[in-house]
Amino acid sequence: MTGSAAGSEDLTRNRILAALPEPERERLRPDLERVDLSLSQPLYEPGKRIESVWFPVLGVCSIVAELAEAEGPGVEVATVGDEGMVGLPVFLGVGIPTERSVCQVAGWGLRMDADRFRDALAVVDGVLQQTMQRYTQTMFTQLARNAACNRSHRTRERCARWLLMTADRMHSNQFELTQKFLAQMLAVRRSSVSEVAGALADEGCISYRRGVITVLDRERLESRACGCYRTLREVVDTEFPPGPGRGR
Repeated sequence: MTGSAAGSEDLTRNRILAALPEPERERLRPDLERVDLSLSQPLYEPGKRIESVWFPVLGVCSIVAELAEAEGPGVEVATVGDEGMVGLPVFLGVGIPTERSVCQVAGWGLRMDADRFRDALAVVDGVLQQTMQRYTQTMFTQLARNAACNRSHRTRERCARWLLMTADRMHSNQFELTQKFLAQMLAVRRSSVSEVAGALADEGCISYRRGVITVLDRERLESRACGCYRTLREVVDTEFPPGPGRGR
């Protein structure tokens, strides 16, 4: 995949990079490449060294825990959009990841060589290290909330929450979302996805045709979502406020 040089404005559209002082962003810019993120594109694989880290600007990437073949498909444990970075094991100093990451909703982002990222973290008096620590905490919050949510909340509530999160990350009320991905997010069968999405459509919250979701009434959809949506949104917005024109 061929990329292009990242512009200064590109860096402000990812919240982690936007949180850095301008001189630090500019120091990183020569090592950041603007690239497309395509549907089902693998970003890193279990058992293999992570070669690049990714700062999404538009789109949704998944972190998936693989299961034994007899136990079924992998389970999504977290998602990453413009608020974050894909490749957290590199920051944490993990040599080889045990999970995989894949792009689930196409978009674009900024790619950086993993070794160059490690070098940037080691700069004395740099704030990238502290910023990544804050992001890591938001990921821990998401992991904990996902575990509690999957156990305690109804599928329809969780579906509404995921649709809202995806709309936030796409900065649009219309986006492509495969039934497979939605089933993976909800940890349910595809038949259950059709049933739940159909119910939300019947209530006037969304329309769902040929893999395209349109949020018709955001306020109504939020009323159907579990409280986890609001909690996670507030955590992220507090640590990494959205840029001008990119509010929720």
